[in-house]
Amino acid sequence: QSGSCFKVLDSGMGHSDVIMADQNQSNKLKHIQRLLSRKSPFADPEAFQPGAETIEYLREQCRVLVIGAGGLGCEILKDLALSGFTDIHVIDMDTIDVTNLNRQFLFRQEDVGKPKADVAAAFINRRMGHLGVKVKAYCAKIQDYDETFYKKFNIIVAGLDNIQARRWINATLHDMVDRSSGEPDLATAIPLLDGGTEGFKGQARVIVPFATSCFDCSLDTFPPQVNYPMCTLAETPRLPEHCIEYALVVLWDKSFPGRKVNKDSPEDMKWLHEQALERANAFGISGVTYQLTLGVVKRIIPAIASTNALIAAAVTAEALKISTYCGPMLETYMMYMGQTGVYTHTFLYEKKEDCMVCGGGTLTLTRPPDSTLQELLEALANHPSYQLTRPSISGSCGVVFIQSPAPLRQQHEYKLTQSLLQLTSADPPVFREGEELIITDPSLPSKLRLKVAFPVCPRCP
Repeated sequence: QSGSCFKVLDSGMGHSDVIMADQNQSNKLKHIQRLLSRKSPFADPEAFQPGAETIEYLREQCRVLVIGAGGLGCEILKDLALSGFTDIHVIDMDTIDVTNLNRQFLFRQEDVGKPKADVAAAFINRRMGHLGVKVKAYCAKIQDYDETFYKKFNIIVAGLDNIQARRWINATLHDMVDRSSGEPDLATAIPLLDGGTEGFKGQARVIVPFATSCFDCSLDTFPPQVNYPMCTLAETPRLPEHCIEYALVVLWDKSFPGRKVNKDSPEDMKWLHEQALERANAFGISGVTYQLTLGVVKRIIPAIASTNALIAAAVTAEALKISTYCGPMLETYMMYMGQTGVYTHTFLYEKKEDCMVCGGGTLTLTRPPDSTLQELLEALANHPSYQLTRPSISGSCGVVFIQSPAPLRQQHEYKLTQSLLQLTSADPPVFREGEELIITDPSLPSKLRLKVAFPVCPRCP
């Protein structure tokens, strides 16, 4: 190929890995240069300025963070590098498992056990460094970094596989917006492009803090996580999933008290698989496999490479449009439904006025006076818009209930069986009816404001 040279290395699997060198980078990004050098009938004529300055911003100044280096993350990294972005960063806390290799194409057999972020960054740098691309890796949780880290980036692209991490980064980006004048300064907002896949289904959405709906605005559209009753797991298991869950919840704690399961450890997964298989055989249940064990323990949904590729292309296109104004931004949610054909649907997801992240709303719960504090906590846990796990409550009178540490929880457990009327009429009251309470929870990215009200009796004056 003209202007290029290739260096072939053995990858260790009988295939070859290619390190490319290029003396003429301009030939490799003609499609991007053509797009950004011409006027477009689709672009905002006042915002889009085609030419060298826009190309230079994309190539030299725009800094992108990719969260997640799994099936979707690998596709996103590849697409960004081939779309003209050069300053790319990737963060992921996971290590590579052999089951990743069928679709996470930046990894090889010899990479099993290594950090995903490090290997993915090295691969892109090796294969696309001739295009000026430089990827920097961070092997850590996104919660390990504060706002000063995320303020370095112009765009954040998320390829996450869980709701909790999405809620955290969504709330963090909203908290970073300057509101010193009383209103959000959208010039300080960092766009979040969120992609997700589930088998043949996928979604891509654009979140501009305080300008569009946020992730928490759509939280009630997600189905609750499947949990199996303990009595079924212990006494009458009927499914292979029951046996795996029993090994995880019961047998692990008995055999390794005080030690948490490392879901990325092949040894821990092998032990759980063997225990689940033994229990399944005892109850005459078939279907316990190592792959299913991984799926149940990690709550994995089967992934399809073509769905990852489609969604990654969608969020990368949005990254290019938002960074250069070369086209209209997605408004704001695109769904792909591939189980019945190649079908997509795009719609504007409306903001929720009472959203705890972007709406500043307060949750008001009307509860019977004779209902207990325990029932209030359960109502919060079952609320579809918040999906709390272990809520703690405090008010103007002090702590209403706290979940941890254990010694403090024990001091407040006597309140669980008391009615709300008892708690509000005590001397002094534990809290007052209608006052603004503060709720914290491990699943909450920020604090939730709550008001508890008693129903008004229609017969009372």
